[in-house]
Amino acid sequence: MTDLNDLSSVSGDDLNESQIKGILAQIDLDITNLLRDGKLSALKYGLHGEGGVMTDRAANLKALLEARKHYENILQDLPGWEISQQDNS
Repeated sequence: MTDLNDLSSVSGDDLNESQIKGILAQIDLDITNLLRDGKLSALKYGLHGEGGVMTDRAANLKALLEARKHYENILQDLPGWEISQQDNS
């Protein structure tokens, strides 16, 4: 599948609480794997070719932490419901 040039053909519903928690769990897993066994090295890696992007694991950690903060904010901004019931019997 080729990359999209714009978002005009993309549609979808807002994420629900369960989906956001799933995204956070995946980010937590990615962070844990990045930090395990000395994987957070200064080793640079990237894509070769025209316009190849270079990065390192520390930059990836920063990006994951920023993404986590973003999704935590979305989760906190979800409308809350409080339901109470009175029994008059």
